Amino acid sequence: MEKIVKIDGKDVKFKASASTLRIYRIKFKSDLLVDLTKLSASAKKGKYEIPDLESFENVAYIMAKQADPSIPDSVEDWLDQFSTFAICEILPAIMELWGDNMATMVESKKT
Repeated sequence: MEKIVKIDGKDVKFKASASTLRIYRIKFKSDLLVDLTKLSASAKKGKYEIPDLESFENVAYIMAKQADPSIPDSVEDWLDQFSTFAICEILPAIMELWGDNMATMVESKKT
């Protein structure tokens, strides 16, 4: 599943697939599902008070890197291309993309 989000006036493509979990775990030594659960709890409150901004940036980076392998190999270098990185605009798109990806995986198991 892919989605394009405008960040700082630039179209940025994000991708989520079955390999997203593995890529995230290898790159950041963390569990994507745990981090997404924390981010989701914040988004549901509508406050976008991210307890761990680094997790949000990491999730966004991995999904962007999956969609565009030419993205720099470090999160910092990728983030440097933006002057703003609005959580309230990006997080809902990422959560929707992940939800759509999970729904697709569940549907395929039923057939």
